[in-house]
Amino acid sequence: MKKFDFYIFSVVTILAFASCKTTRTVTNKTKTTSKTTVKKTTNKPTFIDGIEVTPGTTVTSKHNTNNSKSKVEVKKTNPDPNVKNWNIEKANWLQLKYAIMLDATVERLTNIPLLEKMEEWWGTKYCLGGNTKGCIDCSGFTLMMMQSVYNILLPRTAQQQYDQSERIDVDELKEGDLVFFGSSKRHITHVGIYVTNNKFFNASTSSGVIINDLNETYWKNKFIGGGRVVK
Repeated sequence: MKKFDFYIFSVVTILAFASCKTTRTVTNKTKTTSKTTVKKTTNKPTFIDGIEVTPGTTVTSKHNTNNSKSKVEVKKTNPDPNVKNWNIEKANWLQLKYAIMLDATVERLTNIPLLEKMEEWWGTKYCLGGNTKGCIDCSGFTLMMMQSVYNILLPRTAQQQYDQSERIDVDELKEGDLVFFGSSKRHITHVGIYVTNNKFFNASTSSGVIINDLNETYWKNKFIGGGRVVK
């Protein structure tokens, strides 16, 4: 019996030892499998320094495929070469308003007294021979505007204003020039003040003091020409 007991004890000991070794092996594999390698990625945004964008400029980027760096150019795009150092933040509210109405850039409307006078008379009714804010006709309006804004005295009628002015082509028109309409050079029936972008201020028979366009069919068919009056 003693030999049998010793045999049983030996077998149990061997099995226990084998079991512990297997457990350690499985545990080591589990630990090895559970290890995770974490890589830190730093995708920081890249900013282009030293570039200042101001009104009247555009920024264009030229990329070189052989180089990771980009070249940036700032080009001056002032629409009016006669206007220097323009700052739209300093624009008068009338400049902003009439730029929309005239379909023009704000920096072209530099004559504030002209805009103020137009705003003052806007919508005044038309009446033949009138020269007050109660009602006014076309030549009375141009007479008043030219005298108030440009200190130029005109004769009273549209025909007289045409006869006194210097003839200029339509592509030479500038702010303050006169635009004349009628059936002929000897029969001028309407006059207005050119502003910009084919637009002119005038006292029309249908709408009173308003802005019109030389390209409108009605005015285009009656347009005789432009005139310039100097002091």
